Amino acid sequence: MASSDHFVALSECHFMNPGTLQEIAYYPNTERWWASVDGVMRAWSGRDLTGEWPHPLAEELIKYMDEAGVDVCFCLREGMMDISGHTVAMSTNQFMIDQIAPYTDRMYLECMVGPIIRRGMEHALWELEYLVKEQNAKLCKVYQPEDDGPLDDRRMWPFYEKACELDIALTVHTGMSYVVPQPSAHTHPGTLDRVLLDFPELKVIAYHMAWPHTEELIGLAGKHQNLYLSMSGIVGWYQRSPYRGYHAIGTALQWLDPSKLVMGLDLPFDDTKRVVDWVRNLQIPEELREQYGYMEITDEIRAGILGKNLAKLAKIEPTKRV
Repeated sequence: MASSDHFVALSECHFMNPGTLQEIAYYPNTERWWASVDGVMRAWSGRDLTGEWPHPLAEELIKYMDEAGVDVCFCLREGMMDISGHTVAMSTNQFMIDQIAPYTDRMYLECMVGPIIRRGMEHALWELEYLVKEQNAKLCKVYQPEDDGPLDDRRMWPFYEKACELDIALTVHTGMSYVVPQPSAHTHPGTLDRVLLDFPELKVIAYHMAWPHTEELIGLAGKHQNLYLSMSGIVGWYQRSPYRGYHAIGTALQWLDPSKLVMGLDLPFDDTKRVVDWVRNLQIPEELREQYGYMEITDEIRAGILGKNLAKLAKIEPTKRV
């Protein structure tokens, strides 16, 4: 029987600066970007964002964390500088630091210092070290669709070296790029292979199960000891079309130790309870276990996916806050 008392942790909780959103509204790519966001939201959330949805700010997220019994989250700025011709990001790391300050035991910084190649490696390395050492960043996002090369671009090697030195796990967008004007080629899961061959100690959490290349990512995670899979965002689709989720999770657990599967959000905040409750009660139907050889989802596995696995990667204590 599923337990409602498990520690729950969610990464990739995006905040956006309302002032910046207003300031870039006139750029042609802004409208195109929102239209492509609506495309993925139709699959993941069953709606677009043309109606009412919670403001992407800490004071809104904490309400839905309490409602869903989420103990901690990792909060992440939104970049997308290419929308405005690399003039401004939708939010900054300092914006995130200020937002999470009132919630010190519930919200942690998931920093992002990209686009790494475009801005200059020396600047990215300095900011990463500062945010880890001085601002207690627990994770670092790499969002390569808005940069000048793929994940296995050799110009990225000093960044991976620094992440290893700081012992911080990287959360990495994998699979297709969901929004314009960004290419998908930069984040095909195959681009992680060379990275992890050269940096076997680097901890990588691959977001969105690399859809539509999920099985290739699963194979790579079986190959590479420190490659972890995150259901961030796509868990909303799994809940809405559960057999899709059963096959993805069932296949992953045939290749991987259950400790390598984690949760994330990357959805409107009012979807939080919907997806957390789905994982709380996750079980692969007996017919699929018989036909495909999938394992039964134990309460221990659920506890790991809901929060214990991510807590270990972020080096925080998996103690209940709510």
